[in-house]
Amino acid sequence: MLTELSIRDFAIIDEISITFNEGLTVLTGETGAGKSIIIDAIQLLAGGRGSVEYVRHEAKKADIEGLFSIDNKKHPIYATGNQYGIEIQDEQVVLQRTITASGKSICRVNSKLVTLAILREFGKTLIDIHSQHETQSLMDNDSHLDFLDMYEPKKISKAKEEYTQLYNKLDTLKKRYQKLNDNEQEMAHRVDLLEFQMNELEQANLSPNEDDLLEDERKSLANFERIHTALQDAYNALYGEQRGLEWLNQAQLALQDNSTYDSFLADKAEEMSNHYFTLEELTYDLRNQIDSLQFNPERLNEIESRLDEINRLKKKYGTTVNEIMEYMAKIEEELEQITNKDSHLTVLLEQIEETEKDALLEAKQLHDIRKQAADSLTKDIYKELKGLYLEKSAFSIAFDENSTKARPTLHKNGFDHIRFLISTNTGEPLKELSKVASGGELSRIMLALKKIFSKHQGITSVIFDEVDTGVSGRVAQSIAEKIYQISKDSQVLVITHLPQVAAMADTHKFIEKNEKNKRTSTNVKELTKNDQIEELSRMITGTKLTETAKDHAKEMLGLASTFKLNKKG
Repeated sequence: MLTELSIRDFAIIDEISITFNEGLTVLTGETGAGKSIIIDAIQLLAGGRGSVEYVRHEAKKADIEGLFSIDNKKHPIYATGNQYGIEIQDEQVVLQRTITASGKSICRVNSKLVTLAILREFGKTLIDIHSQHETQSLMDNDSHLDFLDMYEPKKISKAKEEYTQLYNKLDTLKKRYQKLNDNEQEMAHRVDLLEFQMNELEQANLSPNEDDLLEDERKSLANFERIHTALQDAYNALYGEQRGLEWLNQAQLALQDNSTYDSFLADKAEEMSNHYFTLEELTYDLRNQIDSLQFNPERLNEIESRLDEINRLKKKYGTTVNEIMEYMAKIEEELEQITNKDSHLTVLLEQIEETEKDALLEAKQLHDIRKQAADSLTKDIYKELKGLYLEKSAFSIAFDENSTKARPTLHKNGFDHIRFLISTNTGEPLKELSKVASGGELSRIMLALKKIFSKHQGITSVIFDEVDTGVSGRVAQSIAEKIYQISKDSQVLVITHLPQVAAMADTHKFIEKNEKNKRTSTNVKELTKNDQIEELSRMITGTKLTETAKDHAKEMLGLASTFKLNKKG
């Protein structure tokens, strides 16, 4: 669950820190007080798209930090942490997001810098934000398959992963086939280019690591005098009268001559002897190297010329000689494929057919799992819609005709295309959601899905941002009850204008807008029982508080308490 949220210099928020509890937390307040801004901050914390517009006027940056408590050792956040090398200790995760006034976004997970994409991976396992915009996604048939796949995530994701590997392989093979089967004129131009490049590289007669070896040799030749002087000085310091080796030999003899009198002298005499012979051998190596050194200006010119040629090739074919040789091998293979195009096309076709057979088998298995999931999901949705006063509705998940073909067309998610169909009135035929469902009905259908998915997804915190717009009366009460039921499986934060939803809160926080030093700022306070009664009264009447409204608010709170007790029982 989201335990603590800190926001600084974000939109109209100066600095606030909010503590959240388990269960259902309701956020209410006047329009424009900053309720949705808090949700925007949480969305950014989960990896949402940022903007410099979020940085408070005259501030250098906006900071958002959220502390999440994870009491389930099997929560997917642990797998995500292992994947990205982020340790999760004390069952806590801290997400941080900073947006600078220049537009730079800085993300951290448990104080470790991460990319926005990685922050998003952590965020999606912790937070599920449901807004009016998401309700509109129900109108898009292309999104329905994603909803279905969320119903049985473990079974479907495993089958989808196996299918995806084969589909990607099939896609790669088809692209190779298409490329090889391009029209003859383009292929002829390609052959001319490859043969020119091959001829140029063959004439260069490169050898592995040649550029590095030549660079080392050039460095030696260019610094011949310094190298020769260094070797000569080192040799002279060691060999000759009154030089290093002679003094070392005297030290060695002094220890050896008296080694019989003391074990320490004996040990050190042997050690000194070993050092002496090592240095003597080193001296011979220095002398031999001096004798072998020859300054060859012609060789230096040859190296410079060869490196110029190699650098010219690097600009065209790779940053190193080894990369150029790898490229040469690739074009040699491509030339061979084009030259023997027909035989390669035959092999590719065989591979495509074999891979497509395997992909179809995996897609069929994925389809069967989805069919079972669709039947179960349909039954669950019926139950949930009944509790949302849509008991006369008929709901179905339709698979299109592609699923029934002997050889269906494959796409990245298998061969399934589905549509959610509904009839909200008895006797009316099933139609697409976009053609029959009103805004209030769509909100209830989405809420039914969220209620179902809250048990399947394991999301830590579910957030509803004014999803109850356009409903009232008993429907509003049913939505309140449904949101509360979701809070039994996940922490729920909800922004609402409905007193029925607010009355169901385990914790009620009031968002208000104040002016300080000629600047607007947002504050959050947790309501006491009496404060909650007054806030519910305001939500019922609009502005003027009346005793009747307060009595109604008390009655609402009483009914909500009774509902909660019954659910516990």
